[in-house]
Amino acid sequence: MEQLVGTGVALVTPFNKDFSVDVQALERVVEHCIQGGMDYLVALGTTAESATLSKADKQLVIDVIVRANAGRLPLVLGVGGNNTAAIVEELTQTDLSDFEAILSVSPYYNRPTQEGIYQHFKVIAEASLKPIVLYNVPARTGSNMLPETTLRLAHEIPNIIAIKEACGDMVQIDKILKDKPEDFLVLSGDDFTALPTVLAGGAGVISVLGQGMPKSFSQMIRLGLNGEAEKAYELHHALQPLMQLIFEEGNPAGIKSVFESLGTCGSSVRLPLLEASPKLKSKITDFLKSFNKVYA
Repeated sequence: MEQLVGTGVALVTPFNKDFSVDVQALERVVEHCIQGGMDYLVALGTTAESATLSKADKQLVIDVIVRANAGRLPLVLGVGGNNTAAIVEELTQTDLSDFEAILSVSPYYNRPTQEGIYQHFKVIAEASLKPIVLYNVPARTGSNMLPETTLRLAHEIPNIIAIKEACGDMVQIDKILKDKPEDFLVLSGDDFTALPTVLAGGAGVISVLGQGMPKSFSQMIRLGLNGEAEKAYELHHALQPLMQLIFEEGNPAGIKSVFESLGTCGSSVRLPLLEASPKLKSKITDFLKSFNKVYA
């Protein structure tokens, strides 16, 4: 699916001071990403704090993103969890007409076996009218979807078309790249491994930092896809400190602090998360000032 090649971003959900969804700020975030050169947008991923959004919140977020995007970029919708039947129900009750694909995280907390993970995604893929992008993020889910499971799903289930791989392990990523079907996309789910994944043969990234720094991040990925490794790594190394800073106190507190510095949205997050500390906000603001002197 060519629409998912390049740089996608897992959009934040901006909140007002009373923790309601900030519609105007979300519109600004979408526009910032589009103008910055993003290739596609992901709604209601984990960075959107989807675990703390009500059903009404989720529908509002979808409506705002679809309206603000106005058909300009492909859209992907996050629909995942650790209750397989509930995900199937959500997929059948949600209007998916504006979306190219579904991003679905490997089941968390339950810690299923590899066979359990396979059967979970098999059932979801069979129920979905849209293609499925697998999402492996062991640091959050408590279990690692092994390359053998990913490859089994990729080869056996036509509706599974890609993986967002956030294992942080290039050996694991290389195993998938080596034996995947030709048209199966391997997308980095980790800003640190985005460029190495692309240079190893991956199709791109679903990024957190990319939404805050869309021009530089998307340029880095395009250079990588074009095989211009030296120029791409120059940007990678320039952005690397911010990649670390935005995760220093958890996601999305860091990226929301970037947006606050840019004047795009506030830094509020919903409990149990806390917004970035004044110390971290100061570090992020200082980085942005120095970075923009060189790359603006």
